[in-house]
Amino acid sequence: MTFAYDERLALVDSMVEFGPDAPTLCGEWTNRDLAAHLIVRERRLDAAPGIMISALAGHTESVRKAAASRPWEELLRDVRSGPPRWSPMYWLDSQVNTTEMFVHHEDVRRAHQHWVARALPQDRQADLWKYARQVAKLGYRKSDVEVIFELPSGESAVVHKADTRTVVLQGEPAELLLHAFGRNEVVIEAKGELADVQSVMGLDRGF
Repeated sequence: MTFAYDERLALVDSMVEFGPDAPTLCGEWTNRDLAAHLIVRERRLDAAPGIMISALAGHTESVRKAAASRPWEELLRDVRSGPPRWSPMYWLDSQVNTTEMFVHHEDVRRAHQHWVARALPQDRQADLWKYARQVAKLGYRKSDVEVIFELPSGESAVVHKADTRTVVLQGEPAELLLHAFGRNEVVIEAKGELADVQSVMGLDRGF
């Protein structure tokens, strides 16, 4: 099975574990809200663009709220089964859903105290390393200092260039990816001048 598929099933398992009203790292959304978001993204082509385009967000949110009112077991079923064959996301599942399912799975897990970072196989960490470097170009675009990602192995990549100072973020690819996506519940170490580190860690890394 693919990484995206495995994370989808694991995400649903975690939603079942914590329940529909449990918090997530997605603002005020509960697990029910997050499940509805995923369903709209994959099954409502008329509403999905509003996830990224603010001018269309009102319609998307209306559709999402309607989806969220459905029975919890139906929402879980639709998230678990994934996009239908007529959805473009069915054919591009690995490309568009690997990070989506991984990040949202962690949104469900890490919204609770005493969470622990999962030990992922190296091949999956390698996949996330690729995505982390791509996402970081957007996540740190507002930074006034250069941002470098560094793995425990010592491998590194400049993910945001600047002319002056540098901050190095060290951690596993999964943790760096989550930070680039705007999550603060991560296991990373930041190195650099204190003011520079604070500026990077306090960035609005949302898209």
